Amino acid sequence: MRKRPTVADLRALKGKKQLTMLRIFTVEEAAAAEEAGIDVASVPPSLIRHPDFRQAAPGIFAMTGVDHREMGSREDYLRLSCEMLMKGADAMYCSASLETVSYLAREHIPIVGHVGLVPSRATWTGGFKAVGKTAEQALALLRECQAYEDAGAFAVEIEVVPEEVASEISRRMKKLLLWSMGAGAGCDVQYLFAMDILGEHKDHMPRHSKVYRNFAAEYDRLQRERVAAFAEFKADVDEGRFPEERYLVKMDPGELAKFKAAL
Repeated sequence: MRKRPTVADLRALKGKKQLTMLRIFTVEEAAAAEEAGIDVASVPPSLIRHPDFRQAAPGIFAMTGVDHREMGSREDYLRLSCEMLMKGADAMYCSASLETVSYLAREHIPIVGHVGLVPSRATWTGGFKAVGKTAEQALALLRECQAYEDAGAFAVEIEVVPEEVASEISRRMKKLLLWSMGAGAGCDVQYLFAMDILGEHKDHMPRHSKVYRNFAAEYDRLQRERVAAFAEFKADVDEGRFPEERYLVKMDPGELAKFKAAL
């Protein structure tokens, strides 16, 4: 069993190697990520609460959290954070204000922020498109990362940002780790969704995602097999082929005679 990294371990690797990160949703994906040697995972709270999660993924550094719009007060954030850490999470994602980040960090909660294309705040940056393509935007991203570091976050997801910008920012961060989703190889972690890697859906595929398997085609095949099996069952019933003798329970003839006599 491999050793699960700590925040200190991840910081010690800054600038030395890139790590891998997946967004996963099931125990099966957690077990596969563990066996594949994935370093970091973004995990929904429901999976952290699953009794089999840590048995399936003992060596993965697990970040969890929710969209800040689902939370109430900072105290609610703190309660959720404490619960998640007690159940096996290693860090909390926080898309709320820097004041909330600072509040949680002062309580020694390992916090991961979010810069660039942040889905919950995309309206402020023009929607679902790249951020940081102008010098002004790039400098604003640098200042935002510095502010996260000053607030006590140990990492940020940096999403859909030009690789040159992300690389320059990463080099200038003393301790803040940059976890790249579509922001190039100059960061500390490369982050993709498991569902994109596995090709599980037929929707628009993000430009930064690479498909390694075609699970959608396999799901289509399984659905056709499901329909065929159900149709065969119905035909067997309609035509008297089911249930066959081997699927039935028989009564002892003597007991059957007594039953009929009693009737």
